[in-house]
Amino acid sequence: MSKEELQAILELSTEDRYEVFLDLVGDEREVWILINPEQHFLKLHAEEQGDIEYLPVWPAAEFAAAYAGDDSDLAPKSIALPQFLKKWLSGLERDGIEIGVFPGPDGSVWITEPKDLEQDLRDELSRF
Repeated sequence: MSKEELQAILELSTEDRYEVFLDLVGDEREVWILINPEQHFLKLHAEEQGDIEYLPVWPAAEFAAAYAGDDSDLAPKSIALPQFLKKWLSGLERDGIEIGVFPGPDGSVWITEPKDLEQDLRDELSRF
């Protein structure tokens, strides 16, 4: 993906980035998160939405790396889609952590409950 294509996608609205996320994850069958050197995943707080915790996820390593920017403590890590659907989403649901789908460099993000993302991903997969 060229730098121009990457930038054009990052400039989309949160809703449009959500659709891109579903399309790319459906094609590639993996989800990307950011981890620190201790292998702990990045978890963020959204105070403006009721002080919720969420796991930010991206459809490709390039987008996760762009979000991390110059923070050398964060690195992209892939999660195979079956593992994400079976283990991660149920664990996040149990822990009360929501999903921040495809955060943009401006801090905009589509926040959804794990069960809703699971349904949307399963709907996307059923198209193939």
